[in-house]
Amino acid sequence: MSRPIVAVVGRPNVGKSTLFNKLCGKRFSIVDDTPGVTRDRIYGDCNWQNYDFLLVDTGGIEPHSDDVILKQMKRQAQLAIESADVIVLVTDMRSGVVATDQEVAAMLQKSGKPIVLCVNKCDTIGELPPDFYEFYNLGLGDPIAVSAVHGHGTGDLLEEVVKHFPQPEEDEFESDYTYVAVIGKPNVGKSSLVNEIAGEERAIVSNIAGTTRDATDTRIENEYGKFVFIDTAGLRRKSKVVDNIERYSVLRAKMAVERAQVCVIMIDALEGFTEQDSKVAGIAHEMGKACIIAVNKWDAVEKDGATMTKYRQKLMNDFSFMSYAPIIFISAKTGQRIDRLFELIKFVDTQNAMRISTGKLNDVLADATARVQPPSDKGKRLKIYYMTQASTRPPTFVCFVNKKDLFHYSYQRYLDNQIREIFGLEGTPTRFIIRERDERK
Repeated sequence: MSRPIVAVVGRPNVGKSTLFNKLCGKRFSIVDDTPGVTRDRIYGDCNWQNYDFLLVDTGGIEPHSDDVILKQMKRQAQLAIESADVIVLVTDMRSGVVATDQEVAAMLQKSGKPIVLCVNKCDTIGELPPDFYEFYNLGLGDPIAVSAVHGHGTGDLLEEVVKHFPQPEEDEFESDYTYVAVIGKPNVGKSSLVNEIAGEERAIVSNIAGTTRDATDTRIENEYGKFVFIDTAGLRRKSKVVDNIERYSVLRAKMAVERAQVCVIMIDALEGFTEQDSKVAGIAHEMGKACIIAVNKWDAVEKDGATMTKYRQKLMNDFSFMSYAPIIFISAKTGQRIDRLFELIKFVDTQNAMRISTGKLNDVLADATARVQPPSDKGKRLKIYYMTQASTRPPTFVCFVNKKDLFHYSYQRYLDNQIREIFGLEGTPTRFIIRERDERK
């Protein structure tokens, strides 16, 4: 399930970036008394009372300005508002309610999103001044007094923000649907694949890289089951991202991966593997998603009897960090092997959600340690007392050992391979958590 997004908006120079930095606990945004320092949206991770969410800092909104930069900043803020689950409107206690505040408040009310009114620069402790109560005139409910510089009132602000988050369901996903994110570089055919699967033009397709800006959902029902395909914007190198709207597309694509259960990583068969392909795949791998590598435009490749075998072998070397991911050669244009892709999606999703009993795991552990003795250092040998599975998506195993430092990565890799050999776990990464336990216990 995607983390909620909270957008921090308001007119220039009311302290949005100072508040953003205070809530995130890091200095992400540049802070200066000059209006308009923050232009692009900046985002950071935030946590409050076991709620993880994404906080987005925006440039100041000047509704009627003819300045080109201020117009772009307004557009950036609007994009953040459209994507947000909750909006924090920041105002300035020192200057009181001004006309721009009222216009921004009216703009936010049209969005239909929950709005939390923050009155910043309430730096003195004690009873609030009478001017504070004029902020009720904005019609956004009870204002919350905050000092972004000192941190006063930030707890009350976050308390109000998390009240508006959608309640997490017992199951993160709709139980009937498998969520599939189609990811890759620009112009590898992601939208073409979704259109082919849907049987209609659900997404604009063009040879111009960057046509898709948003992550869009397409629901599919067929003989293989129910699916939600999330078509994402192409992720390109940071040095190539020059357009402000595209910067936000990267965030949306990452959020789409977070929402998905399965990621289809698309490669252009004509162009072959590039460094950016490994970075895109790395996002899905780090988030623990079930993965499939789909080589698109296979119909356009000149082939002989060994072409596919050679191509597959090269990709296995290129994607050595995720050797678990199956590789399929498809054509979004002709529909080649699309049926097989659906079968793979269902298969890897099952593998990602696999749960192995503690008894079976420890049988594998005993056999593996008998075959290859655990490593030792300075006469002290690693002892693995037992292993259990802590969670799924991805399968996460906890190993209780006598000394963490002795559990070398290479031996962890060996155990991982032994588990995969017995139980499969094809198409899914795994995680190992090492816990040290006193031998006497």
